[in-house]
Amino acid sequence: MRARIDMTEVEARTKIRAKYLRAIENEEWDLLPGPVYVKSFLRTYGDFLGLDSRLLVDEYKRRYERPDHDLRPISTLSRERERAARGPLLPPWAVVGGVLAAVVVALFIIGGGFGGHNKPTPPPTGTTVGTTAHRTHRPRRHRPPTPTTVKLQLVPTGTVYVCLVDGTGKKLIPGQIFSSGQTIPTETASKMLLTLGNNAVQMKVNGAPVTVAASSTSIGFLLEPSGSSPLPASKQPTCA
Repeated sequence: MRARIDMTEVEARTKIRAKYLRAIENEEWDLLPGPVYVKSFLRTYGDFLGLDSRLLVDEYKRRYERPDHDLRPISTLSRERERAARGPLLPPWAVVGGVLAAVVVALFIIGGGFGGHNKPTPPPTGTTVGTTAHRTHRPRRHRPPTPTTVKLQLVPTGTVYVCLVDGTGKKLIPGQIFSSGQTIPTETASKMLLTLGNNAVQMKVNGAPVTVAASSTSIGFLLEPSGSSPLPASKQPTCA
């Protein structure tokens, strides 16, 4: 208000809807899509107004974020105590005996009945040994080299928040919001950690599609040359 900036101008410059800007001004956080969007909007809005956006985000975290507690149901704890009280279902001697029996059977199969049936099969009639060896010799197939980097491609299908860092913590996509039709840059590194605000995105890792399941919280992935795996919320990058 002191700078005499109209809300429509802020909306056009920051790409944040006016209703979200008013919700931020009134601290009505329930009207925003989620905590990830709140922090991104605060940074963008604060930078536009020339404020200390990092201080705004820290204040929001201190006042409104609460650590999650992983509590197991009481019934589960009761069942675990009952199992501990009963002890193992099988006595130790039965387990050892079963393992020894499995080893003996495996040795019998590998040895062809302890050497009783390991006779070489004679070549077919009219075929020389040299001809058989020539026919069975085949050139070895060369395996493709193991990849040392991972390539990430993202295509937004709606409004989605993206935070991407490499294995050293360097920000590759520093917490930006993309809309459908916008281009998200393709990134390549030896290791990457990804945080998505929701599943409104198509994702490919090394050219192979990866399913992004819907979630009520942010979605994280660990991306390596060998493939991708889910990343728990405690290890997801925030780009804050």
